Amino acid sequence: MPYSQLVDAYKLNRPRRRLRVIRAIWRDTRALWHEFSIPLLMFLIITIGGGFIYGELYAIARGSAIPMIDRPYIMLQLMILETPEPAPSEWYLIAFWYALPFIFIFIIGRGTADFVRLFFNRDARLDAWREAVASTYRHHIIVFGAGHVGMRVILTLAQMGSDIIVVDNSPDEGVEDALQGLDIPLINGDGRLPRTLEKAGLRYAEALVACTGNDHINLEVIMRARDMNPKVRIVARVWDTQYAKQIKTFMDVQSVHSSSDLAAPTFAGAALGIDITQTLNIGGVDYSMLRITVSEHSFMVGQTVDALQTDNEMDIVLRSAGGEADVQPERDTVVQTGDTLVIFARHDNILNIVARNRPKR
Repeated sequence: MPYSQLVDAYKLNRPRRRLRVIRAIWRDTRALWHEFSIPLLMFLIITIGGGFIYGELYAIARGSAIPMIDRPYIMLQLMILETPEPAPSEWYLIAFWYALPFIFIFIIGRGTADFVRLFFNRDARLDAWREAVASTYRHHIIVFGAGHVGMRVILTLAQMGSDIIVVDNSPDEGVEDALQGLDIPLINGDGRLPRTLEKAGLRYAEALVACTGNDHINLEVIMRARDMNPKVRIVARVWDTQYAKQIKTFMDVQSVHSSSDLAAPTFAGAALGIDITQTLNIGGVDYSMLRITVSEHSFMVGQTVDALQTDNEMDIVLRSAGGEADVQPERDTVVQTGDTLVIFARHDNILNIVARNRPKR
């Protein structure tokens, strides 16, 4: 599904944070000032400082002082070759007359070059604006990697009302438009570099999700992030199960999810016509949710909900029969063939329940 359609499906009607936008505008203005600061400062120094010096030298040469308010204007006149009076004979005043036009050309040329560079390099301006917006975030979540998995993580977090900043140095087509539609800033850069993580506000972030498809890149980002912010919560996506255990143990990563571990129960369950979702790891133990249809020879047929939960260490959270669904069914409800049950239990117990429910061969 195109990213634009995913955004339409998940897009939130959240009010725009006006204060954040105002702060972003202020920071972006400061960035623009930084770009043009040298030409502007030179102009102010020449018109005000140079005007003061010219006025003092003029007073020494002519015996009459030029009013302070007129001195900057005289500097501006000399810059644009508009003589305020006949040329002076004193060499130190003539120096102003000949030097100021060249200084003015240099200032204009420097400012024009900066303007043209910014005007034609619009991507740089867009990146600067995104960085200005990102700098206003606090207690946000940084998602590193905006691929297929990353985008779904981003959209889910957006649904939950989280503030998100995305880091990716080569986003897929449509990603930037999708993120813009969700008012989520994208930092274009390598997340392994401290400067990129600083732009994403790692110092103030609540969590970092590393979910690229490359285990080694994820590890590098985790190491850099942990070094820069020892308190940030880190969640990582990896392919290799053993690698996931090592990352969690040695890198103080709160949650590591192996794609193979997450996908295997789903694929195996789909082959049997059931849904298995491995959702929680509590105290090192995996717990799963199972949707299963009770078969004719299942051990559950004829048993009450209370007996099944007590004898099999599981929780039946929903029972559907005859087109009606009961959440938390009564404990004395008798389970029959064809009932659909949603069960929560330890993952190894879930697998055992599936095996004991299958029709005998």
